[in-house]
Amino acid sequence: MDTEGATGSRQAAPAEDVAHLLVRCLRAEGVEYVFGIPGEENIRFVDALNGSGIRYVLVRHEQAASFMAEIYGRLTGRAGVCSATLGPGAINLLLGTADSTTNSTPMVALAAQGSLRRTHKESHQVIDLVAMFAPVTKWSARVECPDAVPEMTRKAFKTAQSERPGAVFLAVPEDVEAQRPAEPLSPLQIDVVRAEAPSASQIARAAEVLAAARRPIVLAGHGAARAGASAALVRFAERLDVPVATTFHGKGVFPDDHPNALGAVGFMRHDYGNFGFDAADVLVCVGYEIQEFDPARINPNGDKRIVHVHRFPAEVDAHYPVAVGVEGDPAQALDALAAALPDRPATGAASTGRIRTLLDEELRYGRDSDAWPVVPQRVVHDVRAALGRRDVVLADTGAGKMWMARLYPTFEPDTCLVSNGLSTMGFALPGAIAAKLARPDRRVLAVMGDGSFLMNSQELETAVRERVPLAVLVLVDQEYGLITWKMELELGRHSHTRFANPDLVAYAESFGARGHVVEAADQLLPLLRQALDGDGVSVIACPVDYRENLRLTDRLGGLHGPF
Repeated sequence: MDTEGATGSRQAAPAEDVAHLLVRCLRAEGVEYVFGIPGEENIRFVDALNGSGIRYVLVRHEQAASFMAEIYGRLTGRAGVCSATLGPGAINLLLGTADSTTNSTPMVALAAQGSLRRTHKESHQVIDLVAMFAPVTKWSARVECPDAVPEMTRKAFKTAQSERPGAVFLAVPEDVEAQRPAEPLSPLQIDVVRAEAPSASQIARAAEVLAAARRPIVLAGHGAARAGASAALVRFAERLDVPVATTFHGKGVFPDDHPNALGAVGFMRHDYGNFGFDAADVLVCVGYEIQEFDPARINPNGDKRIVHVHRFPAEVDAHYPVAVGVEGDPAQALDALAAALPDRPATGAASTGRIRTLLDEELRYGRDSDAWPVVPQRVVHDVRAALGRRDVVLADTGAGKMWMARLYPTFEPDTCLVSNGLSTMGFALPGAIAAKLARPDRRVLAVMGDGSFLMNSQELETAVRERVPLAVLVLVDQEYGLITWKMELELGRHSHTRFANPDLVAYAESFGARGHVVEAADQLLPLLRQALDGDGVSVIACPVDYRENLRLTDRLGGLHGPF
């Protein structure tokens, strides 16, 4: 008797559609979250996430989704994923995608697209997304047939997560999303191959340069943090007794309470840490990428010898003439280089002394100041006092970032996050949501000016709905304070930077968050501790006195080295 027929029990299971296949490929890559907003053209993809083990985090603006994916990628080293519909939804992903690439952060951005039969002509909501994303990604492509999904997904994550990390964009046309491959397909095997050990000849050449150096100095960038090179940096600094500075993006990769720590460089004027570079003849740049900080600021004449230690070659720049490039794992390279060098006279900790004293004096001034509105140094001091060594603070772009990035003592990598490549505003609140999802065991604080807060403040609702506990400190001056600062420095006047705010306490409470306002300097630290120890979402509005901005730059202008 023919047993095949009505039940089809012996027939092969039909291939799943592209939406379900893509979700399985994402799961195989270890994706835990997709941040986004669904649209008509990607409803199958969003539906396929149900029951997959991947949590879809519905946001209130696609730009916020892109920032969430970026910060998640930065903290985990695995590409964060954001998703949007075609046209305007996809365009809204562009800012965080560009921010990811310029900040060397792995991210995969997915967007729907109109059906293939209409992408060649003018059509409703259809623009060339692949071309639009190409300049700000490592790879931008469109899925044009179901069979390509496993390969394209694997390539997307491999490309995003390889050194130097960055963003990848994939467009999925609505008709392709609904199609099925000719036969069932599976995600591709994941294999990571990375050259680790530096060559002996590179180490020998670098050792020659350092052996002849009179005043070497180390600059550590975020590549050192990605490589897990903190312990090796400490060993290297102690073995050679050399001072170590970090970029803003690399804060914490060398602990600021170490005697050889020089602090962070990246301020718009010649800051304390820059004086440490003035007399240096050799720069050992570890995991440094020039988009983090213009090398002209530490090598204005292009005459210092540079040892570049990273997994990939340095970008070409007239102020970054590499004498020796040591390619490979930075931790292994530092240990090998230290072993190849003779002992040096102890000078490193002594050369950082005055610089560390100046930084400590600013923090003590903040600690002791009861001025109202609060001075920014008090903000930095109280944020540091409220947070543990491993807790995470995100400092949004603006005047507040300048104070936090240059002054906030940081002891572990990726615990003080800034946007340093693109320096975009509005990332810190959505980024804080992703930071808490990536690091649920740590307390998370977003520090934002009132200008940047109102750019993505709608994500308070996302945090409340998704039950993501975090705190937001809004520095209130009713002005784009960094632009005012720059105008006053360059032009001696400012204009078109003032605005008004809503009642920020009532605004926060309207989303279901807790709202607080600081009314005296001594209230800031207790409110921060209360908000960070709570199990919900809190917003603290704190008036800040940015007259300290010009006082700082005037003071720096009056300093003279060498230190």
